[in-house]
Amino acid sequence: MGVNFVDMAVIKKLIFIFFIILLVGCKSTDSALTARKTALKNNYMDGSSIALYEGFNDTTFVKLKNFSGDFIFDMKYATEDNFLKKKVYDCDDCYLRLRTIKYLIAANLEFQSKGYKIKLFDCYRPLDIQKKMWEIVPNADYVADPKRGSIHNRGGAIDITLVDKDGKELEMGTTFDFFGPEASHNYQDLPNKIKKNRAYLKEVMLKHNFKSFDSEWWHYNLSESIKDKLANFKWDCN
Repeated sequence: MGVNFVDMAVIKKLIFIFFIILLVGCKSTDSALTARKTALKNNYMDGSSIALYEGFNDTTFVKLKNFSGDFIFDMKYATEDNFLKKKVYDCDDCYLRLRTIKYLIAANLEFQSKGYKIKLFDCYRPLDIQKKMWEIVPNADYVADPKRGSIHNRGGAIDITLVDKDGKELEMGTTFDFFGPEASHNYQDLPNKIKKNRAYLKEVMLKHNFKSFDSEWWHYNLSESIKDKLANFKWDCN
């Protein structure tokens, strides 16, 4: 009986220690999650929403590079090679809502099956940057009025082209952000090769739930993104 009593005492002590460890572990996990949310926080216009690198739902803002390494990046507004003639993004990261990224990756996989890849010029754009653009080009055919906002400001738009297996851009007839009729999908006074390239880009993007923008061959909006709120956060480049 003495041995059994000792064994039971040991067992009870082990059970107690186990529950203490479990309780501490749960609290540590909760603390780590809270710290991660705080560290990755980006405020929207009202300062109450949180943008995380890892999405919990389809409307969460995430960084594309965390989900796919199969895109080419030439983020124009992180350089001076844009119509503003100055760098307005601190770094060349591409943020979008998770829903947009899912469809974009699916489209890129289809392009890759034919030997091409998507090259990105712009993704999510803070509303403050939209205001600067409007000051320079107050023409809704090319720049969205910041009073209404752009789908870029909602995390549902991308500016893109295609590159071949050697990284060379397909000919599209104009440069990115060319403000003129030649950039329109409806412009027909172009070589057949260029019209075919534009048509191929448009065909695949529309197939994957994006909409084209008539005056800009490079611009695509995810269909349901107009429902999303405008955002004005600037991402952490560290």
